[in-house]
Amino acid sequence: MEKRISFEFNARYEVLGTPSQEVEEFWLVCHGHGQLARYFIKKFESIADPKRLIIAPEGLFRYYLQGFTGRVGATWMTKEDRVSDINNYINYLTAVYHEVRSQLKNDVKITFLGFSQGAATISRLATMTDLDFDRLVLWAGIFPPDLPPLKSTDRLSNKQCFLVYGLEDEFLTEGRIREQESIASQIKVTPENISFEGKHELSDQTLLEIASKPYLHQ
Repeated sequence: MEKRISFEFNARYEVLGTPSQEVEEFWLVCHGHGQLARYFIKKFESIADPKRLIIAPEGLFRYYLQGFTGRVGATWMTKEDRVSDINNYINYLTAVYHEVRSQLKNDVKITFLGFSQGAATISRLATMTDLDFDRLVLWAGIFPPDLPPLKSTDRLSNKQCFLVYGLEDEFLTEGRIREQESIASQIKVTPENISFEGKHELSDQTLLEIASKPYLHQ
């Protein structure tokens, strides 16, 4: 018979910038499968700014990328016990959000960004919690098909949503893009599509383009 237990868990996250009352933008960014937060956050150095704080949490499960030694990566979840894993990482991300948000001014603008597997992760955070945010960026990833439609619609109304992908991304096939469009239609969201010349990766130029876009409510 399976049983469950709850206990205190320690997890880490990376910071680019300094939390203060001078910060005008707070970006919460989730990495993809097999990445570590300390390397992922470096990809945002192109948009680093004293008034822009970037926080990169790390997937709660780490593993050797090849064999039993060498490079280590992290993942947000697997198919095994997925509901429990989703609840755990939502609780973790919510705790990170509140710890950082408490150090910032009330009217700070908030961007949620997820790359690859992190896109599904950040989508769930955006739609399955009551956390305030202004825009959602799904980069090289799509909305997961199991989002709760009614709450998703409420949570994503009046938000900026961007779907970003490289034109040579080997993982985002036409079928995946059609799937994304279908899911977005079901939850009544019409994201703005942004593409760039590149593969399954972040693009400095595209990051700068997104960072320069005005928020809906300035």
